[in-house]
Amino acid sequence: MCGIVGYIGNKNAAPVLIRALKKLEYRGYDSAGIAVYTGEDILVKKAKGALKNLAERITGEIIPYKPADKEFDACELSLFDKTGDFVKGTLGIGHTRWATHGEPSDTNSHPHSSTDGTISIVHNGIIENYAELKAKLQAEGYVFQSQTDTEVAAQLIAKAYKEEKDIFKAVLKVLHLIEGSYALGVVCKDYPDRIICARKESPLIIGLGKGENFIASDVPAILEHTRDVYYLGEKEVAVLYTDHVDMFNFEGEKVIKEAKHVEWDMDAAEKGGYPHFMIKEIHEQPKGLTDTMRPRIVKDNSGKASDVYFEENKMDEAWKNAKRVVITACGTAYHSGVVAKYAFEKIARMKVDVDVASEFRYRNPILDKDDIFIVVSQSGETADTLSALRLAKQNGLKVVAITNVVGSTVSREADDVIYTLAGPEIAVASTKAYTTQVLCMYLLAIKAGKLRGTLSDEDASKLLSELETIPAKVQEILDGKDVIQKFASTQFNKDKIFYIGRQFDSATSLESALKLKEVSYMHSEAFAAGELKHGPIALIDDKTLVVAIASEPSLYDKIGSNMVEVKARGATVLVITQDSGDAFKGKADEIFRIPECSSTLASLLTVIPAQLFAYYCSILKGIDPDKPKNLAKSVTVE
Repeated sequence: MCGIVGYIGNKNAAPVLIRALKKLEYRGYDSAGIAVYTGEDILVKKAKGALKNLAERITGEIIPYKPADKEFDACELSLFDKTGDFVKGTLGIGHTRWATHGEPSDTNSHPHSSTDGTISIVHNGIIENYAELKAKLQAEGYVFQSQTDTEVAAQLIAKAYKEEKDIFKAVLKVLHLIEGSYALGVVCKDYPDRIICARKESPLIIGLGKGENFIASDVPAILEHTRDVYYLGEKEVAVLYTDHVDMFNFEGEKVIKEAKHVEWDMDAAEKGGYPHFMIKEIHEQPKGLTDTMRPRIVKDNSGKASDVYFEENKMDEAWKNAKRVVITACGTAYHSGVVAKYAFEKIARMKVDVDVASEFRYRNPILDKDDIFIVVSQSGETADTLSALRLAKQNGLKVVAITNVVGSTVSREADDVIYTLAGPEIAVASTKAYTTQVLCMYLLAIKAGKLRGTLSDEDASKLLSELETIPAKVQEILDGKDVIQKFASTQFNKDKIFYIGRQFDSATSLESALKLKEVSYMHSEAFAAGELKHGPIALIDDKTLVVAIASEPSLYDKIGSNMVEVKARGATVLVITQDSGDAFKGKADEIFRIPECSSTLASLLTVIPAQLFAYYCSILKGIDPDKPKNLAKSVTVE
């Protein structure tokens, strides 16, 4: 998830672009850049790292950066004025990057330009068929500077422009060649009176000013200039001039739409209209899952899912010969590893050990050089996880890292890295990072099963095809969140909350309990349902809520008995299940039904209601869920 902006008007574009990018830096923080038409050429300036690095590169001065400030101070404003003096021009585009293809670097930063400098573009999203397109262009003599998929689009547009002699027709032509999700902003030095933009599955808005117009990934970027916007629709193209905007579909047919007036205040706008980042990120899970999954599922000639492909993966032989998988992580990431244990054992028939990283490094673990070692860290900087990684490498193990941050320490030190493409996660309590971690584990288990011959092509195809339906099912749960909100309003004052489940659901219970205690400070614990009678049931009374997670039909009777046991002792019972019949009638006070799904993959669905319940309990208790006390987003110390 990156941030793109564009400006055409009568002001110096550079300071407008950089101020807009600062409002979008939460969308990408590993590099930034701008491209401004100077009257003769398109001048591109970009820099690795935070936005302040770009501003310093342009102005030659260090900006007194104050992250806590909501607005620029007077000193910063004067420096941004110098930015405008240094880079003259009233037409430009800008970008703040969250890397997907290619590590963070000056070269891989956006904007990207064609070899002849005629075209510059910014891009948010993933071009899935970029490798195929790049190979064709290279065969024709095109030379690439970066590792990105975006540069492919820039070169394609330049090629099409030479053929069509018209920039709009060239862009339309390329939109029919590239596959994936994207928002694009395009400028051409031969057309200094316009910006062309397009979107498919990635957000893009158009801000309407007086004698000036804007493009942006999100509303905050343009609120200081205008509150009148067009929301560019799916598969739509727009051409921005200083005094008007024309819109079309991908076939070049004109589209008429009504401008919307934005009423948000700035704080709400940065959260996309949501009251908190946590609920925003819960709602971003369908997209995060899609973005993480789509580039990695291989289709056969009929378009059916058939295999898993990791561009980053170089360890097929290691997977074939591995005797065991060892997974280590902390907190929420550890819980994704517990889900993975069940997945690898069931799908790939591999022995799996899961360790808390903070314990692993101190217990003199027994390791074999044929083990595969998986570390999971949202930030890629978790101190205990890094120590475990280094210990594994000292013992000669191959290490796979799963992380959300390109260029992070775990990604650099591991033998292989798999990126969760969830986008930046602002709220301290992880939601979308967790579900994308679990998804990556499922994909790895399927890949391992195929490589080791324990999973047939037919069964792999069934699992992958069902995985492709998961984002829509998550959205269905989110659309029904009012049931969870209403239930939370009657339960947020409970003294104790216990989560129970069996098999995969037991693993989900761990994450569900952690999420609740993180953001609501309510006492919550998780137990394998069969363990209730071995001690925890002594704590059950009428001030207790028990949340039973039940996605495996063959175990409905077993967990139903557990529910009856706690209900008989006064507990309130909520069951999260895919049962559409009467399996839990009379056994639960509330039933929240998830869409039907194989029990193997249901962990991606059952956790969503638990995330929502934690969020609503936090709100009802008057707690800010984005910044829970005593917690940090990235734990970089032991």
